[in-house]
Amino acid sequence: MKNISICFISFFFLFLLSLLNFFSMLYFIMNNLVIFLEWEIISLNSVSVVMSILLDWMSLLFMMFVLLISSVVIYYSKSYMDSEKNLNRFIILVLLFVFSMILLIISPNIISILLGWDGLGLVSYCLVIYYQNFKSYNAGMLTALSNRIGDVFILMVISWMLNYGSWNYVFYLMFMKNDLEMMVISSLIIIASMTKSAQIPFSSWLPAAMAAPTPVSALVHSSTLVTAGVYLLIRFNLLLIDMLFLKILLLLSGLTMFMAGISANYEFDLKKIIALSTLSQLGLMMSILSMGMPDLAFFHLLTHAMFKALLFMCAGVIIHMMNDIQDIRLMGGISNYIPLTSLCMNISNLALCGIPFLAGFYSKDLILEMVSLSNLNLLIYYVYYLSTGLTMFYTFRMIMYLMVNDFNLMNIYNLYDEDYTMLKSMLVLLFMSITSGSMLSWIIFMNPYMIYLPFNMKMMVIYVSLLGGIMGYLVSNMMIYSVNKFMLSYKMSSFLCLMWFMPNLSTYGLSYYFLKLSQNLLKNIDMGWSELYSGQGMYEILKNYSVFYNFYQMNNFKIYLFSFVMWMMIFLFMLLLI
Repeated sequence: MKNISICFISFFFLFLLSLLNFFSMLYFIMNNLVIFLEWEIISLNSVSVVMSILLDWMSLLFMMFVLLISSVVIYYSKSYMDSEKNLNRFIILVLLFVFSMILLIISPNIISILLGWDGLGLVSYCLVIYYQNFKSYNAGMLTALSNRIGDVFILMVISWMLNYGSWNYVFYLMFMKNDLEMMVISSLIIIASMTKSAQIPFSSWLPAAMAAPTPVSALVHSSTLVTAGVYLLIRFNLLLIDMLFLKILLLLSGLTMFMAGISANYEFDLKKIIALSTLSQLGLMMSILSMGMPDLAFFHLLTHAMFKALLFMCAGVIIHMMNDIQDIRLMGGISNYIPLTSLCMNISNLALCGIPFLAGFYSKDLILEMVSLSNLNLLIYYVYYLSTGLTMFYTFRMIMYLMVNDFNLMNIYNLYDEDYTMLKSMLVLLFMSITSGSMLSWIIFMNPYMIYLPFNMKMMVIYVSLLGGIMGYLVSNMMIYSVNKFMLSYKMSSFLCLMWFMPNLSTYGLSYYFLKLSQNLLKNIDMGWSELYSGQGMYEILKNYSVFYNFYQMNNFKIYLFSFVMWMMIFLFMLLLI
């Protein structure tokens, strides 16, 4: 009873807070308000330590989405984690996670951003290793160490910003824009954001983080951990102008989008397919950010949060019904047995693909049309549209394996669609997945984008999506033998399925050798030479002296006799010299 009460209280409190944030955001937008709160904690001579909070329409809108998704996820957890003995501990960890994200969202100060940033990394480690086994521990270490790289870069930004006299970066953005030091700070911020939002070469931790419970995955991969990097770049977007680093970011995020789309077509783990889909969408957000359109990136971030949380929740219900089987080859025909869950899953999948007029369409279509309108080279243009086609490809492949293909279960399971706690929480997100795109397009854009394109370029999104969907259908049914032969050849599939060998590189190449290097430094420097010439060396010298003096001070006749003889010889030698 206590478990149920803490779930319900958390859900109710967070849901009310999200409604409050929504109405506050509308008020702020209509009156063009920004509130900056500063609390001086301690002042010593010229040093003042302050805690500052920035409330504007962007932070309030993002907080509303985070609080809404987290409230629904906690309500969902009441049923999903029903057999968990320590449910209170799980809920408290989720609440800490949400608190860290909110601290990051409302911080105009790089110090408090680091607190939220580090809090996300620490709590995500605790949640990834929640189910205690070797796979979870490895995934947790990979997640924590990858995110630590970003923390180090944020610490470097903090030390660099001492040159400006304060850590409230919002006051310096316009000034920094014309400064040479802007290059250094913005480069460090970009690398930090790339680690948190899992861009190449830091991508391998994101599918590994699927070891966490499914409600956590729904929260992490929609609106919290992975979006922190994108949000940080949106806040620092004034610095991201005409840099070489931005061109590199555009290339890397485009490759991330492409790589994740291909890898998802080879994956058979249901949760990992959705995780790779998140990685692909993060690449889309980062690439449009690097083209100088932060409002579009923010728009897609919010719409994506809704349907991706719903997608994970539906996957959680299916895994729950299947007695924790995640392999899509062992599923099939489930739409006959759990129709409401299948409905939610299909709508969220179609929103992900950008089908008109669901949430994903409004943001994705606008981004792709702006890409067509931009002055980009052909490579980036092709990467964008190929990645859009691949999204349709793996989505239709997943739908075919889960819903349409023959019933392929190894055992007889009790499949039912009557877990009303899970269904009610999913229906909230289903409503938002349908309406949030249209609603946000009216709220965020004061002036609508006017895009004039030739008919074929305008229809390019539809062409690519249709082609991707047809390919997904044919490949999932093994109807194109030549394509399947090429796709399933050993070398090709091992390269593409393993995310271009990135987990191997980051686990064995980077983490292993860096940790080995630090172990060697510890053994040879800290516990070796520095010990020999400091603590241990001084101890050895003093010990040898004390042993010698101890030996000399023994009341031994031989020692006194030897000393007497030595002194007499010295005395006689001196007499002879005189």
